[in-house]
Amino acid sequence: FGYFGYSTMNQIKLGLDLAGGVSITYQAKEENPSSEDMADTIYKLQQRVQNYSTEAEVYQEGNNRINVDIPGVSDANAILEELGKPGSLIFVDSEGNQILDGKQVASAKAGMTEDKATGSKAYVVSLTFTEEGKQAFAEATTNGVGKPIYIIYDNQIISAPTVREAITGGQCQIDGMADYEEANNLASTIRIGSLSLELEELRSNVVGQEAISTSLKAGLIGFAIVIVFMIAVYLLPGLAASLALCLYVGLILILLVAFEVTLTLPGVAGIILSIGMAVDANVIIFTRIKEEIGLGTSVKNAIKAGFAKALSAIIDGNVTTLIAAAVLFWRGSGTVK
Repeated sequence: FGYFGYSTMNQIKLGLDLAGGVSITYQAKEENPSSEDMADTIYKLQQRVQNYSTEAEVYQEGNNRINVDIPGVSDANAILEELGKPGSLIFVDSEGNQILDGKQVASAKAGMTEDKATGSKAYVVSLTFTEEGKQAFAEATTNGVGKPIYIIYDNQIISAPTVREAITGGQCQIDGMADYEEANNLASTIRIGSLSLELEELRSNVVGQEAISTSLKAGLIGFAIVIVFMIAVYLLPGLAASLALCLYVGLILILLVAFEVTLTLPGVAGIILSIGMAVDANVIIFTRIKEEIGLGTSVKNAIKAGFAKALSAIIDGNVTTLIAAAVLFWRGSGTVK
């Protein structure tokens, strides 16, 4: 394993069901929250849980519930206290004075503008302020032309646009974004600061690490039984197939580390099932070879004929698996994807 640049199995990222961690379910106090409010809240929680684990997942359940899974942690109370804090969004002038807060922002939307003369496109965030925010922003921009206004969320500067002129109409645009995704993230963060959506904890629990030892033990026992069966039934070819399976499993583990894929309990099951498919291909090939030898064909020609006759069945099996995987990836979500 170390020859490929990965020296230890501990480098494989494990999901909540293997590494253990905290699982929390929130429910919106509002009975029928809008999809935009739910999406903004999920984005806010995702930003926060990244501080605990880059493998943390935040996803919607039903119409008004949000699940938070954070692997590798155990202090549920501390996390609940941190996640429960509302995000603080403020606008500050160049002298450090607060101009307004998130509650005075009526809306924030990402968009794109096009220069009719040059045809160049720019990604912007359009802000609309409440009446109170309109007056405060007008005063700040009138006195701050040529100076930046800092937009701060959770004590971090998320944008610092420069005031080009006094803005008194209650609407403004922030430009300079590289793409629509950057503009949309900024708009979402600004909206989060003025969210009316409140969450309440529905349930939380700490997931233990018992699953990993049990799962690995089950996988190793299954793998050992397959190897014993192959050698007992097919002798030398079975030994060759078993060595190939060992290389196959090693390659999967290397790819998990190389592409930073998170290994979950369903993933362990998937690896075992893929070993079963690989064994199935060997069984088909070896059976064809035995049939050819039984007909009096030489060993060399029997091997050649065995591989040739088994190819179509093996291709069919793998193509149908790829089709099923594509459908699951297309229609699935979360851990399924």
